[in-house]
Amino acid sequence: MNLEMNLQGARLGMVIVDLQNDFLAPDGAYARGHTLSAEAVQLPARMAPVARAIKARGGLVTASHFTLWPDAHGEPMISAHLKERRPFLRKGDFAPGSRGQANVDVLAPLVDVSVFKVAYSAFFNTQLDWVLKKAGVDTLVVCGIVTNGGVASTVRDAHVRDYRVIVLSDGCAAFGEAAHQAALADMASVAEVVDSATFLKQLG
Repeated sequence: MNLEMNLQGARLGMVIVDLQNDFLAPDGAYARGHTLSAEAVQLPARMAPVARAIKARGGLVTASHFTLWPDAHGEPMISAHLKERRPFLRKGDFAPGSRGQANVDVLAPLVDVSVFKVAYSAFFNTQLDWVLKKAGVDTLVVCGIVTNGGVASTVRDAHVRDYRVIVLSDGCAAFGEAAHQAALADMASVAEVVDSATFLKQLG
């Protein structure tokens, strides 16, 4: 498939999946739980030039914020499977409006719209589709974490909503290279998978 032809006349949007402080910052929840991904930490600096280029083309940069909503006592409402896998999560982690929930510092100034999500996909129970449609976006550039979780779910949801989808292979990370590569191969059935250098070159 010719990416250059795909981008000619494309109305671009970017979806940055979950590049948040509680996942990536040295003082975040995942660092405290010794679950910080070294590969994921490198993504924000790598994706900032892509976000700038898309904005320069008049595109919209969006981000999803994984969120743990507090109950009546301020305790986070955590699904059973997540609580089992991440027992270190506690009150205040990924809380709405907190530093932990926010986009990492290098990306924060580049994001036009953020949506709060409670599950893998950035589309599930959020206003992302509404925002993208209102902005006239027809082609989505997706990056973030994790490749086989939030990214893959978002990409498939974008596909069924008739967006053209481009996945940045070096803009995603998983907890293991095998899982990362397998997810990229799987997403290639519904999206175009390229690295960020190739995308920027074709974007011109």
